[in-house]
Amino acid sequence: MRSRAAGRRGHRRAAALAVLLLALGGCGSRLPESAFTTAGAPAAAGGATDTGVSGGEIRIGIITSLTSPVGSETFSGPRYGAQAFLHALDDRGGLHGRTVKVITCDDGGSGIGNQDCVHRLIDREQVFALVATSVLDYAGAPYVSAKGVPDIGGQPIGTEYDRWPHLYSIYGSDSPRDGHSVGWDGTLYQSTEVYRFFKERTGARSAAVVFYNQADSARYAKQLEQGLKAEGYRVLSQSVDLALPGFQAVAAAMKADGTELLLDAMDTRGNAALCQALDAAGVQLTAKVTNVQNWSETARVAYHDSPACRNALWATSSSRNYEDVSYPAVKQFRDGMARYFPDREPLMSAWELEGWAAGQWLTDAMDSCGRDLTRSCVERFMNRPEPYDAHGLLIPASFTPQPRPTSPTRACLNAARWQDTAFDNRGGWVTEVPDMDTTCFDVPQLPYQP
Repeated sequence: MRSRAAGRRGHRRAAALAVLLLALGGCGSRLPESAFTTAGAPAAAGGATDTGVSGGEIRIGIITSLTSPVGSETFSGPRYGAQAFLHALDDRGGLHGRTVKVITCDDGGSGIGNQDCVHRLIDREQVFALVATSVLDYAGAPYVSAKGVPDIGGQPIGTEYDRWPHLYSIYGSDSPRDGHSVGWDGTLYQSTEVYRFFKERTGARSAAVVFYNQADSARYAKQLEQGLKAEGYRVLSQSVDLALPGFQAVAAAMKADGTELLLDAMDTRGNAALCQALDAAGVQLTAKVTNVQNWSETARVAYHDSPACRNALWATSSSRNYEDVSYPAVKQFRDGMARYFPDREPLMSAWELEGWAAGQWLTDAMDSCGRDLTRSCVERFMNRPEPYDAHGLLIPASFTPQPRPTSPTRACLNAARWQDTAFDNRGGWVTEVPDMDTTCFDVPQLPYQP
C-alpha cells in the first residue's frame, strides 16, 4: 500500500484540471514570530551566492493570469496570499539579513504572454525563484526547468508540474517528472477518497455528474464518473449545451432519479443557474461537491437566489479551511491578509491560503541554506523524503518519485460545508472533519490520460 502523502495527489491533480472549466464562468495586526522560520536572530548580510541573491536582497517572481479571458479573480488568489506572506517576512527583517523583493508579472492568460513573463523574470529581472504560479497556459515551463529556476507552490492547472523537474506544485508529486512524458509514460492516477468520504459520511449511494457538450468538460466528467463508480455509486450523467443549457430538464431528471450527490464539470455561471433550477424543482441534495478553487467567499453572492442549494455546498481540499482560525497557522494567514490586502476580505478563498503556504514553503527552503543561499540548496530541501505541511496548512506533501501505482493508497482530505447560519448568521464555510491529517481512507488509484 502506498503512503498517505503519495496517494492523494492523483485526485488533486484531476480536480485541478477542472479549474479551467469551473473558472470559465483587523488591519494593522502584527504576525507572531512563530509564523516564520528564521533560525534565530538575522545574520549579517553576506555576499551574493546565486542568481537573484545579493548581499542584502533576494529577488522572487510571481506569475499570474491576472487579466485572463476568464476573469481577474479566477487565478489571482495564490498571488495575494504569497505576497502577503513575503511582505510580512520583510517587515520582520527578511531572511538572514536579506530582504525579499517580489516582482510580479501578469501573463494575460495566454501562452505567449506566459513565455514573455518567464523571460522577463528570469532573463531581465534575474529572479532567484518563482512562487505561487497560477496561470491558464504555462507555456514557459520548459524554459523555467531548463534554467534550473525553482518554481515552488504552483497551482497545477495543466500537466507541467507532473512533467518538468524544478517545478514543485502546492500538492506535491510522486510521478517521475523527468521532462519527457507526463506522469508515468503519459498516464496519471486519481484516487477516490472524496467519493469514499461522502459515501461514509452521508450514506449517499446515487450521484449525478453534469457537464457541457464540450470536449474538456466531457473528459473531466468521465473522470468523475470513473471515480464514483469505483466507489459503488449509481451515476446519472447529464450533458447540457454550452450556449443554451437546459438546466430545468437536468433538475427534473435528478428529482426523478433521487440523486443525493452532485458533481459537475462546469463554470461558476453554470453552477449558479443549475442551483436555481434545482431549488425551483424542489430537489433536495445531500451534498453539492465543489473543489478547492471554488472554496471562496463568493458563494454567498453566486448562489444568492438558490439558498437550499447553497446550503448543500461542500468543498474538499488538501489544505486547511481558510475560515477556521482555531488553527494558529490559519489565524496568522488571516491576520496577514487583513494587514496587507484588506480589500480581499469579500473575495477570500482557499487559493489565497495556498498561496500563503507556498510563500512559507519557499521561505523554509531558503532558510535551510542559512547565509549560503543557492538554488541547489533550496531544491535539496524540496526533494527531501520528509513530507512538508507548511506549518500545518497542508496535508503533508513531498516530491519523491515512486513506481507506477499498482496498489491502493492511503489518502486524506479536508472538507467544509457552507452554512448560512454560521458565524452569527453571516454565513460561511464550516470545517466538517475532525482533522484533515486523520480523515484518511484506503482507496484505489485509477489511471487516466490527461
